[in-house]
Amino acid sequence: MIQRFIELGQGYSDLFELMEIAKRNQDRISAFVRLDVEKDSQKKSSLVVLLNPTEQGSFMPLYICLEGIPHKNGIESNNRYELFSALGKQFEVPIKTLEVKSYTQFAEKDLYYQYLIGIFRLNKLIPPLS
Repeated sequence: MIQRFIELGQGYSDLFELMEIAKRNQDRISAFVRLDVEKDSQKKSSLVVLLNPTEQGSFMPLYICLEGIPHKNGIESNNRYELFSALGKQFEVPIKTLEVKSYTQFAEKDLYYQYLIGIFRLNKLIPPLS
């Protein structure tokens, strides 16, 4: 099975794309995840939609908006997070929250994504390699 992150941007339009991907693949949704980080003394979150693997090819996409949600007055007061949370409630998929390191602490983004895949496996959010 191939498990790969597909990085979208950090803005509103990227969040809308993430939500549209979830809506169009509602039958494949595995989990919604919020990754909280502290970067330069500021708290931010990444939002992730995990889809179940494809039937052919066993490809499991992990769509991510990387560290685009600031926590200025708390994450719950952020409009972008409210939209994501409402989508989770609509699909009856709870949002799992994890505290992780920032991608800036890694020499390459590929290493960061391998780190996240390990965390997802430990938390049983994605299956082990087959």
